Amino acid sequence: MATATDTAPTRWTAQWKELYDEVIESGLCTGCAGCVIACPHDVIGYEHEEKHYKPFHLEEELGPENCIHGEKGCTSCTRACPRFRMWETQADEHLFGRIREPDEMWGVARQLLLCRASDEMIHDVGQDGGFVGAMLIWLLEHDYIDAALTSFLDGDPAAQESSWKARPGIARTRDEIIASAGSRYTYSANTLAMKQALDEGLDRLALVGMSCQSSVPPIMWARKVGKISKPFVFNIGLLCSKTFDDAIFAELFEAKYGLKRGEMVKMNIKGVFQIWMRDGSYHEVDLKECHAWTREGCVLCPDFAAEHADISTGGIGEDNDWTLCVVRTELGEEVMNRMVADGSVVARPAETDEKAMKLLRLLSVVSRRRWPKTADPAPAIGVPAPKKKKAAAPAP
Repeated sequence: MATATDTAPTRWTAQWKELYDEVIESGLCTGCAGCVIACPHDVIGYEHEEKHYKPFHLEEELGPENCIHGEKGCTSCTRACPRFRMWETQADEHLFGRIREPDEMWGVARQLLLCRASDEMIHDVGQDGGFVGAMLIWLLEHDYIDAALTSFLDGDPAAQESSWKARPGIARTRDEIIASAGSRYTYSANTLAMKQALDEGLDRLALVGMSCQSSVPPIMWARKVGKISKPFVFNIGLLCSKTFDDAIFAELFEAKYGLKRGEMVKMNIKGVFQIWMRDGSYHEVDLKECHAWTREGCVLCPDFAAEHADISTGGIGEDNDWTLCVVRTELGEEVMNRMVADGSVVARPAETDEKAMKLLRLLSVVSRRRWPKTADPAPAIGVPAPKKKKAAAPAP
């Protein structure tokens, strides 16, 4: 069994100064906001707006790159960062008692399933198989959680208008879970809803987040951040190759294709960017056209498969009716087995969809190749080198 070797000193001393240099300025920062919610002094700011989605220091005494509280010994921000130093191996050891093997490209897993919600309404309003909505409702109704930190869309539902601006929020009821359903493909740092949840006295929370966000709770637990980590009791990770800056709506979808965001009703990615409009029309945009709007925080992210969630889930495979689920922890397996047993979801082995399995490995490998050689090497261990392209045959 592989084990992590941690050469860091016993006493954790790294503070904002090191976080700023090694993560934020280096480009490793994903914008997950783990450092923001962990800061006990409320001196880390965050702009949840296009071309931002990054933490910054609010105090001016020592400049943007250092922190007076850090100089006095506060280390909460680096302890909470899921891209700081040996994050992958530390989270692995805490969750699974071992680090992933070199060939486990999508991380440690107990089960691989394709699932869909049994309730047709939940299936229809959700993404692909509607699995995340079904699971959140089940967790709420079976007293596992008080609420979920997830994302919602700004706009006026009564007027049937949406800005497609994703924002962090709290789903406390079945109706709020249903209102949060669907994928955005722009970023929402759902961890930021933690403060409001705590103010409301909600202390058993599910986190629904991109892969970078789903590493926040276990890295907090592994590094003993403190009480801010305790309300996280269930962790749903979303398979994620990248997210796009909000500017993609105005600068590509509307400017080139005339697709106004307020008239969009659904989107998905299945080899192309799929967009459904209120007038019933359907449109496809080549993903190559979208690359220019890739969010900065996604450029170096190595984690497609949300490797530190209880259950990782996403719509890859042959059709839009099933959700691929990677069951990782004992708790995740317990919940999944109970949901299957009581008929809340229908499940089948993921191996029955060869395309889904190939994509899971391919996209996990592609994401791991992004990780820079200047950072901790663990995420790149075992990653195969890209195949060399064959030289074009000489013209006759």
